[in-house]
Amino acid sequence: MTKSLQDFLITKELVADISNIERKKFLQKIKIIKHLFLNGSTSNAEICEKFSISLPTSMALVNQLMDRGIVVKSGQGKSEGGRKPDLYGLKELSFFVLSIHIKRFKIKIAVTDNNHSIITEETIATEISPNSNIVDLLHETAENVIERSGIDTEKLLGIGIGMPGLVSSTEGKNFTYYLTEQEPESLKEKFEKKFKRPVVILNDTKSACLAEYRFGIAKEKENVLVISMDWGIGLGIIMGGKMHTGHSGFAGEFGHIPMTEDGLLCHCGKRGCLETEASGLALVRKAKEGLKKGETSILNNLNAEDFEKMDPSVIISAANKGDQFAINILSEIGINLGKGIAVLIQIFNPELIILEGEIAQAKQFITTPIQQSTNTYCMMQLKEKTSIELSTLGSNSSLFGGTIAVMDNIFKEQVDILKSNLN
Repeated sequence: MTKSLQDFLITKELVADISNIERKKFLQKIKIIKHLFLNGSTSNAEICEKFSISLPTSMALVNQLMDRGIVVKSGQGKSEGGRKPDLYGLKELSFFVLSIHIKRFKIKIAVTDNNHSIITEETIATEISPNSNIVDLLHETAENVIERSGIDTEKLLGIGIGMPGLVSSTEGKNFTYYLTEQEPESLKEKFEKKFKRPVVILNDTKSACLAEYRFGIAKEKENVLVISMDWGIGLGIIMGGKMHTGHSGFAGEFGHIPMTEDGLLCHCGKRGCLETEASGLALVRKAKEGLKKGETSILNNLNAEDFEKMDPSVIISAANKGDQFAINILSEIGINLGKGIAVLIQIFNPELIILEGEIAQAKQFITTPIQQSTNTYCMMQLKEKTSIELSTLGSNSSLFGGTIAVMDNIFKEQVDILKSNLN
């Protein structure tokens, strides 16, 4: 019986010592483990259908995984006229992933298990900066989180890190932030030296999109856009049932399309970006400007420090209490964002657009103006075929995406090792 999934995984050295038949069986087992990781408890019949293998073959593979202590029986499914089928799932606490979500003004770190439960998490306040020593900061904080979790560190398979900016997962670099951390080594290489584990870095919106694609309302859909509405604005693209990241991995910089002629200077260096009029940064700026001009609002009760540190959640909370000033600026943000979304609908013709992130927590105060704006600026033949919905994954979508990214890389590596040695 294996102690963890790590002990079960094949290496390039070991694969040469097993027969071709055993390699094929091992490949099927890896595919079954991945399926259970992504879909939860599954019946033997569903495994047969998914992988086009016979019932006896599937049962034999599942039994072997049970003997290794990786898979366990996890109840019974619904009956379709006969005996209720047994369900099989991954054994609890078989493996863990450290997932990190870096935001503009805070970092969330969590240990997640193989059944997508968060074991321990911590949020630290810090401002993203090209000059910050992010590697040492994250490593030190993460070590404390891991220690507090009480997990067996031998079962920690890797680290997934979602962050804003132009991120190339292939090169392991962030071309917007932390540039001083990337010479001569990439950010990914520096993290791997510290953590002594495989590390995947990816754009935080793409991380959220990955979670929606695997676990959220985008699952089993073909053409979906995921829009992250936080301090900035990001876009995840699913087309033809696959996530698309573009040639350099930078596809989806939705927040930096030009929307206003000679508009405000964006942090990207250009003027008039959508982000300057329809993001969390814009929301807070507009709120502060209005309050300084004497607008009536419960936000006037903020003390000087809270006023300076105002974030979108404060404005959303005011709107939920019926504050008309807060509702109005959220509406303005939604209308501006809707203009951009109208462009996306006419380019991509998606079946679904998912809104996620901090500003999505405003619910009807943001969705209603977005709908009104897309009705105004989008061709109705396209608009009426597109649903716009709020994410159901909550505030941890990017964390879950980081976990998935790590495991996807591990499973891909296993498949590549095995397929390259098949005769």
